[in-house]
Amino acid sequence: MSQGQTGVNKTYRCGWAVSAFTQRSLNVHLTRVHCCRRRHAAIMDTSPTSLFDSYEQDFQQIVSSIRDKLEGDAKGDVAEQRKAALRRVEMELDEADEMVSQMEIEIQGIPQSLRPSYQSRIRSAKADLQRYKKQSKDLHAQAARSDLLSRPGMGGLPSSDDPYGPSSDRTRLLAGTALLEDGSRRLMDSQRVALETEEQGADILRSLRGQREQIQNARDTLSRADTSIGRASGTLKRMIRRMYQQRVVTAAIVVVLVLLQIPLLCLLETLTALGPSVL
Repeated sequence: MSQGQTGVNKTYRCGWAVSAFTQRSLNVHLTRVHCCRRRHAAIMDTSPTSLFDSYEQDFQQIVSSIRDKLEGDAKGDVAEQRKAALRRVEMELDEADEMVSQMEIEIQGIPQSLRPSYQSRIRSAKADLQRYKKQSKDLHAQAARSDLLSRPGMGGLPSSDDPYGPSSDRTRLLAGTALLEDGSRRLMDSQRVALETEEQGADILRSLRGQREQIQNARDTLSRADTSIGRASGTLKRMIRRMYQQRVVTAAIVVVLVLLQIPLLCLLETLTALGPSVL
């Protein structure tokens, strides 16, 4: 194969890799927005493990994406495709590392009775992360070795199979520039779509924040009402207890008065019976 044909093939491969990278970038942006939505939904949950579970789900999703890239594009035959996949893997490894750090922070707020199982899950996540980091490092080394072995001779002079060397170089440069411009345009389009998606996500987050504040205010109001009801209930109980006490005292007074009136009645009857003789 001539040097010109090799250059054109490389240019087309580069354009294909840029297009594939554009699509992956858009997917990553959408994934981040979904993660943010799920995380803020977890914030609304009052469970002490909700945020930890949310970060763990994000970690598992990122690890799944890393695994797909390491087992797919990172082992492909196209050099540009491998490089783009490995760059994407490095970025996602950093994101996964951040998720593990967040999980370590959130575990501090989990009750002691539940903490051992979550600590084992963090250890498992760290082990998975280290394994994929090692695999990515090995693939980087293999890619560097392949580049060294496939690098053409130095000097840049046209070969005997390519008598139109300078013109072919210009053609390749123009084709490469056109493909790169097309890739840049697609990147800008994907960035625009990602920004629109992020704005929508920000609006959703603001709405969720407002709803959370409303729920918190309603919860505070219910708490104060519960306190007031508890105090009123205590006051009513004390009033009822005093009412019963007063009834008992009143009944005792009535009984005493009745008992006092019985001797007086007996005395009056006696005096009435003896009436004239006593006089």
